[in-house]
Amino acid sequence: MVVKGQFLERPTLIPTEHGLVLEGISHRGSKRPLLLVLPPSPAEGGGMDHVVAAELVYAAARLGYPTLRFNYRGVGASQGEVAKTTPKTLMQDGWAAYALAVDNADGHAPVIASLGASDAVAWQLSKDHPVSGLMFINPSLVAANDVAVARCPVTAVLAENDSTLSRAEWAEALQTRGHVLTVVPGADRGYQRNLLMVGQAAAGFLARAEQALAML
Repeated sequence: MVVKGQFLERPTLIPTEHGLVLEGISHRGSKRPLLLVLPPSPAEGGGMDHVVAAELVYAAARLGYPTLRFNYRGVGASQGEVAKTTPKTLMQDGWAAYALAVDNADGHAPVIASLGASDAVAWQLSKDHPVSGLMFINPSLVAANDVAVARCPVTAVLAENDSTLSRAEWAEALQTRGHVLTVVPGADRGYQRNLLMVGQAAAGFLARAEQALAML
């Protein structure tokens, strides 16, 4: 029995166009948009149980937004082999998850949150398909200036102690175009400090996306 306010995720199977089945977890919700979380790429050693991925879906679900997160092929219980991972297979897996996310949300375009190098998958999906927003956490492959041609709202979350990114470049690129940047103080890329701020950023971004959808 599920009581009011309880956070309950459900195991989800995500079929791909190439016959593989990916492991996923979904959470129902009455609000829109749905939050689709792309985990760190297999090369980064990540999966859908990454602490940031878990925080994102928890923050969204608490407010009534449905969520979907998954493992790329070969990770966790997803079929396939990590050794055969390529940018193309990452896109194939991302597309399969996107298609299920849209179906779960009754056709509404999701907000996509990407961790690390999965930003390239999220970025390409936003070019090819409707997306209600892009949330880049520790962006690795997408450049700050790329957001100039974004067709949807964008937000980025950067760790204060992450020396691999230029906060100044991301601040200028996002804020001059009306997008939002969150810098998490005292945090490294693992967000062992102030992880709640990542969830709060996601919650705020989803609320803005919901308002935008209501105006359509």
